[in-house]
Amino acid sequence: MIKIIKRFFDFCGKENKKKFQVAMVLGVFMAIAGAMRIPAVYLVLKGLLEDSLTRRLAWVSCGIIAVSIIIQTAIYMKSTMLQTRAGFNTAAGKRIEIAEHLRYVPMGYFNKSSLGAVASVATNTMEQLANIGTRVIVLVTKGYLTTAVILLMMYFFDVRIALIATVGIIIAIVLSTLMQKAVKGVSKDKLDADENMTGKVLEYVQGIAEIKNFNLFGSRITEVEKAVDEAARANLALELPSVTFILLQNIVTKLTGVVIVYFAVRFFLDGSMGAADAVMMIICSFMLFEALDQAGSYSALMNTIDMCVKKGNDALNSPVMDIEGKDIEPETRDLVMENVSFSYDTRKIIDGISLSIPEKSCVALVGPSGGGKTTISQLLARFWDVQEGSVKLGGVDERDYSYDSLMKNFSFVFQNVYLFKDTIANNIRFGEPDAPVEKVIEAAKKACCHDFISSLPDGYDTMIGEGGATLSGGERQRISIARAIMKDAPIIILDEATANVDPENEDELMKAIDSLTHDKTVIMIAHRLKTVRDADKIYVIDHGKIAQEGTHDELVSEEGIYKNFIESRQKAVSWKI
Repeated sequence: MIKIIKRFFDFCGKENKKKFQVAMVLGVFMAIAGAMRIPAVYLVLKGLLEDSLTRRLAWVSCGIIAVSIIIQTAIYMKSTMLQTRAGFNTAAGKRIEIAEHLRYVPMGYFNKSSLGAVASVATNTMEQLANIGTRVIVLVTKGYLTTAVILLMMYFFDVRIALIATVGIIIAIVLSTLMQKAVKGVSKDKLDADENMTGKVLEYVQGIAEIKNFNLFGSRITEVEKAVDEAARANLALELPSVTFILLQNIVTKLTGVVIVYFAVRFFLDGSMGAADAVMMIICSFMLFEALDQAGSYSALMNTIDMCVKKGNDALNSPVMDIEGKDIEPETRDLVMENVSFSYDTRKIIDGISLSIPEKSCVALVGPSGGGKTTISQLLARFWDVQEGSVKLGGVDERDYSYDSLMKNFSFVFQNVYLFKDTIANNIRFGEPDAPVEKVIEAAKKACCHDFISSLPDGYDTMIGEGGATLSGGERQRISIARAIMKDAPIIILDEATANVDPENEDELMKAIDSLTHDKTVIMIAHRLKTVRDADKIYVIDHGKIAQEGTHDELVSEEGIYKNFIESRQKAVSWKI
């Protein structure tokens, strides 16, 4: 248990750890304040039984009890506030720390670790630490501290009774230890089941359009139900051994209390213990085991807390790319790939590619789906670290840049745009949160989205749904372009930015892209002829290699993938119904 508490405190951080430690120290004084009632009651009982109680002694005893209650109440309030603040601050701080850490994790992490796993750690795991962990740690330690203080006082009254109480306490602690061992493996199963359930629910909600389209309600709901049922079974599996051991622990403590009462009465009858002492031993037995029962009941959750800490540390210890480079301002924005190879796990995606993208040039990546175009664009922006070869910006290996100084050079417009549940203005100024509204409007005008934003009831203060669900595809794309214009990075990567746009929005979108890419280095992934034909250079990517390269006129005049691509597009355009 001590190791679990230490790991928990280390996880909480220096400032929150200090709050918890102060709360625990206050718990010691709270236990002592509670134990002050024992001698006060003893003095009154002794006076009553020996007919020696005076008014002064009665008032002194009542005063001690009153002070004890006042001190306990004040300490309880202060201790509760400390542990509450420390708990919620820990959860909030770790969520932010995990989010910051994930910025520098290779994109492959999100392939191996599902969205549900990441979401579960940041939500369920941290919530359990905030709501359960902080209280359990303090309640368990408080229970054991109170038990220790009362037991110490019992030794002052009668060693024989105190020894009986000690035996009962030892048996109860042994049962508590066995309970923690019994639920240790189940605690992990519970957290894993909660994680899986979160993932299945997220998957169901995010894929609801496809589920409706293919009428998959039965099978998909069944998967969610299975995950929920498994989580319920895991929670029950955690509770059942806990209930059994808690019952045994309660039986031991209650029986020990009965034994203490029996021997206190027996010692009184044989004359070896005074009446006041016997009554006090009986009272102490109830106080003693009440505190111990509280500690034992909550100790079952100690392993769950330990697993929560482990999962939090796992997320924070996930391998990151080396981001401790230098803050470099490149002299040029020339991009060069030199003999780059890259694999997802064991599947090779990029195989010895070399290419050069001069500053302020426009380069198009075309080719069959799955050929490696998007991976190349991500390697150029260091979403991944190359496994062989190098990527250079301005003649400097990108791994020599600090990650933040490197990312200042890139803006992205993806095929699938993600907008946050916030105002339109805040989505546009996402990379520059303090930007004035005038700058936001200027970017929106360049991105050809000012008119439709102005027509909305609340204009730029209109709240949009998570993921931009309340906007059309073209509107989302233009807002993402406005966001990129706000960043004003010298290198623009367009990944199928016009693929899902309806014809009515295409002209507006192309104007927005022209505003974004003016006087910039442009890397575009596209399948539309009019999007790529004016590129300074076209790279045809197939099976992770450069199959062809050149201008549109050069490539269309030679046999190969590009010419076939153009001919198939022209035939498709000529089809009529």
